[in-house]
Amino acid sequence: MTEATVTPGSQSALRQANERRVVDVLRRDGTCTQAELSRSTGLSAASVSNIVRGLRAAGTVSVRDTSSNGRRARAVTLLRPPGAVVAVDFTADRVRVAIGDSDGNMLAREEIDYDVASDAERGIRRAAWLTETTLVRSRIDLGTVSSVVVSVPGPVDPATGEVGDISCVPRWAGFRPAKALTERLGVEALAENDANLSVLAEQYRGAGVGAEHVVHLVISEGVGAGIMMSGRLFRGAGGTAGEVGHIALDPRGQVCRCGNRGCLETFVGANYLLDMLPQNNGAARGPRPVRIPDMVAAALEGDPGSRRIIAEAGTALGQSTAIMANLFNPDRVIVGGELAEAGELLLDPMRRAMELGSLGSALERLELVPSALGQDAALYGALRMAARYAN
Repeated sequence: MTEATVTPGSQSALRQANERRVVDVLRRDGTCTQAELSRSTGLSAASVSNIVRGLRAAGTVSVRDTSSNGRRARAVTLLRPPGAVVAVDFTADRVRVAIGDSDGNMLAREEIDYDVASDAERGIRRAAWLTETTLVRSRIDLGTVSSVVVSVPGPVDPATGEVGDISCVPRWAGFRPAKALTERLGVEALAENDANLSVLAEQYRGAGVGAEHVVHLVISEGVGAGIMMSGRLFRGAGGTAGEVGHIALDPRGQVCRCGNRGCLETFVGANYLLDMLPQNNGAARGPRPVRIPDMVAAALEGDPGSRRIIAEAGTALGQSTAIMANLFNPDRVIVGGELAEAGELLLDPMRRAMELGSLGSALERLELVPSALGQDAALYGALRMAARYAN
């Protein structure tokens, strides 16, 4: 077969067809030189060179210098099946995109600051642009992308794909981000809660490795938990399992955005914690608005006000985690999010509160540990989920 015999509907389809021919030869014959690939596929040397370059950029093949019949040559070896997956991570003020291979290994990533919370449709358009830009920079054709997983900072109904009413992006309530991104990119997308994706990643390659029952707390604007029971995600009937930020701790406390009083979120949510900082606090000095990493850095440097706020947040988290320990009996609880960077300043008061509020048998096999993947946990989880759906 020659290149002229292929009649694709587009240039992209032609490239994909030729790429499949090269991969099929490598699967059948093993390592080949580019000249051998040209002879076996009927493609020109230039076409094979371009295809191999793209496959190499995607991590699909390796290329090394060798010799054939006394001449310099390039030997090509298939490393993994071709194809790519995409992870899109939305927070209230940022969009992040990662490109992965067919096994979910991260190949490239980009991120931008953006007011995602203000407009769902505009957020999707920005994410689609960033995805296409990242693919171009990585020299990966959009046509090779098999699936996309979207991480959202709020509950997602598994049946409809709609974002729930109570989330860090309230203007997204009732919106279907996966459907909107599918229409933009032309690739099947799936939406999932960020904490669910984080626990999936941590159990696979992070702090949850070796544990079967895992709870991953994600502390950000609000507080969510990804729950893995017997190695499977637990989402609940409508996708709201793990909304631990709305566990009521004080019926006379502050009014939460959910309408109730004294929720955990009013003790540990970013806005609530930052409001507690006095103006002359070490974390609050400087021309720009103070953020959680500033408070954590001040606490680690010994600032007493920041330390007190983090310790009280740890106590509230421990009280709520004690309830979860009694309910789910996990063998590992992982703490992630920017506040988790405080380390033992947060975890130590958590442990003390858990000891007071949990059954002894619930704590007997429970480990409380910080996240190993940090802010990238949701991205890694989205790549892994996308690879599962692709395969």
